[in-house]
Amino acid sequence: MGDSISVTVLVENTAQGRGLMGEHGLSFHVQAGGASAIFDTGQSGLVARNAAALGVDLAAVAAVALSHGHYDHTGGLRAVWELAPGARLFVHPAALAPHFSRGSDGTAREVGTDPLTLQAIRSRSCGVVEARCVTEVLPGVFLTGEIPRVTGYEDVGGPFFLDDAGTRRDPIIDDQAMFFDTSEGVVVLLGCAHAGVVNTLRHIRQLSGDRPIGAVLGGMHLLVASPERMGRTVDALRALGVRRLCPAHCTGAAATARLWHEFPGACGTCSVGSRFVFGGPSAHRSL
Repeated sequence: MGDSISVTVLVENTAQGRGLMGEHGLSFHVQAGGASAIFDTGQSGLVARNAAALGVDLAAVAAVALSHGHYDHTGGLRAVWELAPGARLFVHPAALAPHFSRGSDGTAREVGTDPLTLQAIRSRSCGVVEARCVTEVLPGVFLTGEIPRVTGYEDVGGPFFLDDAGTRRDPIIDDQAMFFDTSEGVVVLLGCAHAGVVNTLRHIRQLSGDRPIGAVLGGMHLLVASPERMGRTVDALRALGVRRLCPAHCTGAAATARLWHEFPGACGTCSVGSRFVFGGPSAHRSL
């Protein structure tokens, strides 16, 4: 076994601890041995403020990976690059396209990456890695790439579109998760799981040689999940034998309560300031 791998929550809707703040968004810091990466960056420069309060050295970050192209996951990128200008960016190209959501009143709003962040990405002549398929971000730490949509009951979790007129449904093909293998099983970090949390976990099981799922942390976008979807999601999580489950961000209050009820011994909090430490990489760490 090697060194332990730690995950620290830098941005989430809620915060716990003095001097920390929450915002609608998500960002994880992953420390694997002597290397570190950021998975998502929240929606603002708060990622840097919380990192400083938590003693996380963003200047040492070697890589930034984006789960998808929504503002609440990409907006803090420039703040990270100010401290770690040499950090490589791993991103699906579709994450840089316009993204829209339609409200209950029928009006559309832009939910994609803000123009200044897009400009910062496109102005880079090197250090931007196109992540369409499984990609290694740090030694033993991977992005899934595009996730096959297999279940019939999971969808992207809301009225998302590729145009402001709301005529072209957005499949959010850029949605992906981060994962790494440990002595406790595979650890999965979710941005929003727009591909479906069950689709995501089943895909990772295939990628990792059917290794057990040790922990799932992050957003599951079950805010508007139907009773059927929630029931089948619970059944699938139970069948997958997930050992630790920490829903966050866009999972939704009702869905989070349901998960805590169904998995009382496995669920935990995932707020700004939460830190998770996992045993060293297993012998199955490489794909």
